[in-house]
Amino acid sequence: MKTTLLLIGKTTDKRIEQLVDEYASRLKHYITFDIRVLPELKNTKSKTIEQQKKEEGDNILNAIDDSTTLILLDEHGEQMRSIVFAQYMQKLLSAGRNVVFAIGGPYGFSPDVYQRANAKLSLSPMTMSHQIVRLFFAEQLYRAMTILKGEPYHHE
Repeated sequence: MKTTLLLIGKTTDKRIEQLVDEYASRLKHYITFDIRVLPELKNTKSKTIEQQKKEEGDNILNAIDDSTTLILLDEHGEQMRSIVFAQYMQKLLSAGRNVVFAIGGPYGFSPDVYQRANAKLSLSPMTMSHQIVRLFFAEQLYRAMTILKGEPYHHE
């Protein structure tokens, strides 16, 4: 099983990028983890929000295959405590399918992506920048792996 964090656009803040890379490096001790960056759209000023969401959505759907479990990081998704997320990850790992966690563009996901998704996960009821979501998710995924291994990173 391979776990991928799928992003729209590069991380623009080098400090955040370094921290995300640090957690990605740590995760490789537990799971096969990859970060895949889809290019940002060009000429967005000439496109409506719906056109942008559709084009980004097409790019997301083209980046995954039919057997992949697609989980959207979305403000309307289910919220989980870290221990519950670790248990959720254990179920995904046990299923043996590739899993993609996707972070959409600035306006969210297209209806086609929502329809294709297997689940939606919210990291917080608060709105966060897409840059910060990358870091928060990478840290929570690492935390989940340490919980599953019984390591002392997480304190409860």
